[in-house]
Amino acid sequence: MSAQKIGVFTCHCGGNISDYVDVQKVCDAAAGTEGCALAKTFLFACSDSSQEEMMEAIRTHQLDGVVIASCSPKLHLETFRVMAHRAGLNPHMYTQVNIREQCSWAHRHDMPKASEKAVRLVRAGIARASLSRPLENIRVETLPAVLVIGAGPAGMRAALALSDLGLTVYVVERAAEVGGRIRALGKLFPSGRPGREIVARLRDQIAGRDNIVVYTNAELVEKSGSAGRFAVKVRAGQETISLKVGAIIAATGFAPYAPQPEEFGFGLPAVVTLPEFNELLTTSRECLRVNGRDVRTIAYVYCVGSRQSEGNQYCSRYCCTAAVHAAIQAHEIDPELNQFHLYRDMRAYGRNELIYEEARQKGSLFLRYDGGEPPTVEREGDGLLVRVRDELSGGDSIEIPADLVVLVTGMVATSNQRLLDVLKLPLSAGGFFNEIHPKLRPVETVIDGVFIAGAAQAPKNLAESVASSMAAAANCSAMLLKGHLDRAPLVAKVSAETCVWCGECVKVCPYAGAIVEVERDGKQVADVVPELCKGCGACAAVCPSAAIELEGYTNAQVTAMIDALAAEVVS
Repeated sequence: MSAQKIGVFTCHCGGNISDYVDVQKVCDAAAGTEGCALAKTFLFACSDSSQEEMMEAIRTHQLDGVVIASCSPKLHLETFRVMAHRAGLNPHMYTQVNIREQCSWAHRHDMPKASEKAVRLVRAGIARASLSRPLENIRVETLPAVLVIGAGPAGMRAALALSDLGLTVYVVERAAEVGGRIRALGKLFPSGRPGREIVARLRDQIAGRDNIVVYTNAELVEKSGSAGRFAVKVRAGQETISLKVGAIIAATGFAPYAPQPEEFGFGLPAVVTLPEFNELLTTSRECLRVNGRDVRTIAYVYCVGSRQSEGNQYCSRYCCTAAVHAAIQAHEIDPELNQFHLYRDMRAYGRNELIYEEARQKGSLFLRYDGGEPPTVEREGDGLLVRVRDELSGGDSIEIPADLVVLVTGMVATSNQRLLDVLKLPLSAGGFFNEIHPKLRPVETVIDGVFIAGAAQAPKNLAESVASSMAAAANCSAMLLKGHLDRAPLVAKVSAETCVWCGECVKVCPYAGAIVEVERDGKQVADVVPELCKGCGACAAVCPSAAIELEGYTNAQVTAMIDALAAEVVS
């Protein structure tokens, strides 16, 4: 076999890399490495013009493989694979080396060492590419059906969108009724429609679809298979239902934050959370009454359960708007109310700014407090006394005698460990389902074929939840409607001649059914089911006879990469 001709393209990343790594030094070192036929640098390797130039180089120099030294493969692995394919190169003859997160960002205060590390990583990439061979994607026939977990607005809207595209949809809802938490809400901004009316409209539309099946009082209890061909089991009451679907959307919603006892006076009479206040608004007509007393003054304490130094450090985003909207509804019930909003930062973004201005015009007063010195709430006589230091008036201490204190609570992730055990989805620091990339792949997860939508992913308002559910539905339909799915062939491969079947690989494999015992040439050996294997390498690591290798990361490739990393770098 003749030596491979490898092209190496190093990216400046607009300064993200070149500010801390000597890109030209990396390029020159690559050019002097055995196997490298061409080395060039680009300001932005991912730009259209740079990709066109790389494709031209591949064709002109008849390159056998490409190494691109740039950012994390999480961002542009697929981008560059497609580029290689367009240039007539097998996409798996492309190797990406991460010199941004692993070099420039990790070693900002030591440019020489960051540059040396980048040189070593690029040489390792060349070593791997030189031993690569063309691989063909694994084709999986897909099933035209989707499982939607959660029948809140996001889940129901996704189900309707999938139904419109001709896909069969199974909706699984843990509660006895569909609709989620929106059912208990009154008028919503900007439509002015109550939550129950929105839910009823979606429920009626779903009821009129022959290709949507809804299971209430139900939960997902088992999942097997892979993207395009999942086998799932749903427990609805006392019945267990087996279904086959091509994709799964998790739209399990959120839970309101539950304050701790005595947190901002929680537990005192007339101290309520925002959801409880919304329920009060829906049942009040001419005046607000709490514990048999008319309410004349309301104090809202913002950021309860959000942006905490210990606990939920994220911003729940929706609660500023929700509290301001609730205040407007309270003004409509009783225009003479005194309403004080004690906030850290007002985040009524976009068109929500309109209701913030409306609340001010109706008489709401907004006082800003410092996060390090939050308001205090205590009992005084038959009422409450709120103390706050107002940053807008130079730090003056203000006392507010209040009849009602509303704790503006944010969102927290729903607690469902059983579902987590089944889906095996990673969680963010806040406990919500985590996407692959917030901008490039915002509703995809590391589990192929499993998507996330709505507030199961992060705090969102209703419009944002529905938008993400539409994105998840679009991803599902793009994957399923063409009837097949092509998966990367970077999976484990067993040598039947070397395998002695000890079963150790099955014990460590995290993907049920990916490794099975079969008979080959009169002996029992392990065999990999390519559709289920994710190429994690756990089986290869424990195989005592070294009978398992990973396509794209063979023992020879890994050894060559180690040798290249250990080679001396000449400055």
